[in-house]
Amino acid sequence: MMPPKGREHCQGLPPDILSDLHDNVIDVILMCLPCKDAVRTSVLSRKWKYHWCRLAKWKFDESLWSTQKDKLYPTVKFRKTVYQLLTHHEGPITKFKLDITYLKECPKIDNFLYFLSRKDIQHLVLHLPQKKDELYKLPSSIFICSQLRHLNIHYCSIHHHPSACEGFDSLVRLELCRVMISSELLGHLISHCPLLEKLVLKIAKTLNVTEINAPMLRSFEFTGSVSSIRLKNVPLLAKVSLICENSSMEAEKFDYAKFFQSCSALEHLFLNFRYGQFFADEAPTRLPFYLNRVKHLHLSHVELKESYTRSCALCLIRSFPHLEYLKIEVYNEADSGIQESLELERFSDVTFNHLREVEIISFRGTTLEMQLIKILLAKSPVLVKMYIDPAILIDTGSEILAELVSFQRASPEAEIDVEY
Repeated sequence: MMPPKGREHCQGLPPDILSDLHDNVIDVILMCLPCKDAVRTSVLSRKWKYHWCRLAKWKFDESLWSTQKDKLYPTVKFRKTVYQLLTHHEGPITKFKLDITYLKECPKIDNFLYFLSRKDIQHLVLHLPQKKDELYKLPSSIFICSQLRHLNIHYCSIHHHPSACEGFDSLVRLELCRVMISSELLGHLISHCPLLEKLVLKIAKTLNVTEINAPMLRSFEFTGSVSSIRLKNVPLLAKVSLICENSSMEAEKFDYAKFFQSCSALEHLFLNFRYGQFFADEAPTRLPFYLNRVKHLHLSHVELKESYTRSCALCLIRSFPHLEYLKIEVYNEADSGIQESLELERFSDVTFNHLREVEIISFRGTTLEMQLIKILLAKSPVLVKMYIDPAILIDTGSEILAELVSFQRASPEAEIDVEY
């Protein structure tokens, strides 16, 4: 029998703490839980029983499939989960993420997408299984989600006639990764998103050129054959990221002057030359035009020992007279009898009058790296900081640092920070 003091203590407790919570508090708790656990809260009390049915944000991921067998044959469990949501949910679903990348096959989601289109969906993420031989064909019901503001799709095919795509009047961000889509449909889709501000494309090679007509676009990230993209109407575009996959033949067809001629507002530029060519042959000394608003330049996978990538990097550095921040990720092996050099005299016509910060990433202390640093220090009168991040621990680090410190600096404020 419980002692009197114990009984008094129990009698003093609220009868049902969980039931006394305000609805908005319960909503916050449910939004912090995985989808499966949010539904399970229905057993906590009468008040909680159907509260999950009003959640506006959902995420379905591999946590719904607990065993390898479930991942291999996901259809049954997926149908049960979706049926439960379809049957009981009330109100809008503004945000939904389906992440089933690691499933062996893609369950049917056509009806579910149609359901979401009638739920005022605004933020939709679909990461589907990575099947190279057969991508999931996205249904046309995706185009009737009229209130979409963010659309993110990975691994599917979109095969519809452009006339079936009315676009998205409210869309501000579009991300298509490893999606099979025709140039005609892609260009039509982009041009029918009048508020589009951010565009991310990682698509397979297309036979035709895709025109980017997006007057409100401010950020563009592209991975693929740059020669298949034409920036037609992008007056506000301030940030561009290009991972080039051009072949040498495609590079010959690529007119970089036309590519950038609409980018009068460009401020940030990232270029990665690891997988392809930007120029057909050797790059010119500088671009045949100036982009005076570019302040940030990030060059990745720059092989200084290779004449091609070295000339590309130097061409671009020369072509932005108002550059303030420069980041170069070098990709070098040890010196191997390189005959060419970066003579300071070859840059007599260049001064980086606005360059304030420089980062050299994966530094190995090679001759060409040292020469590049010497040029930047000698030609940057307002430089504040030169940050050097070594790729490995260099045995001759103290000697290299002593040599770096001895380099002439155009700016009395310039500091060299080597992260050993």
